[in-house]
Amino acid sequence: MGTFSGYLLIFFARIADVSMSTFRTLMVVQGRRVQAAIIGFFEIIIYVMALGKVVNGLSDPGNLLAYALGFACGNFVGITIEGKIALGNLFAQVILKGTQNEGLLNKLREEGFGITVVEGYGKEGTRQILNIALNRKDLDSLKKIVYEHDEEAFITVNSTKPISGGYFVPIKKK
Repeated sequence: MGTFSGYLLIFFARIADVSMSTFRTLMVVQGRRVQAAIIGFFEIIIYVMALGKVVNGLSDPGNLLAYALGFACGNFVGITIEGKIALGNLFAQVILKGTQNEGLLNKLREEGFGITVVEGYGKEGTRQILNIALNRKDLDSLKKIVYEHDEEAFITVNSTKPISGGYFVPIKKK
């Protein structure tokens, strides 16, 4: 194998295994044991192959450079792909101005979001607090709808792992 093709092998192997590591970590966090184990199996095979190539050629700084560049690019690629796929569930809390938000509540429900409304009291008076469990891929849709109604809405989002019940309806792309 030529020197340049060896560098490419190391580089692309690292992109693959680091991207897989990103997904495996997400699977672990979400409690998806089988998927995490399968991804981890292939990830480590690729990793050991790339590492072996570098260790066997330590006298060539190009191997180390390809390894490091592949690692950096693998992080970028893994995070980018994971962001596009948007696996998992979120819990959003939306704090709105005032209490006259029936139009927004109806729009969100029409779009398939399950909402629990709680009344809260803040520095500037009464507020409606919306508790919303949603699929991660639907976050942009939620933000768009909320900000069309209330540009000053305060939105916080946390990853969540549903235990039972609840209302999760996939939002249809239009």
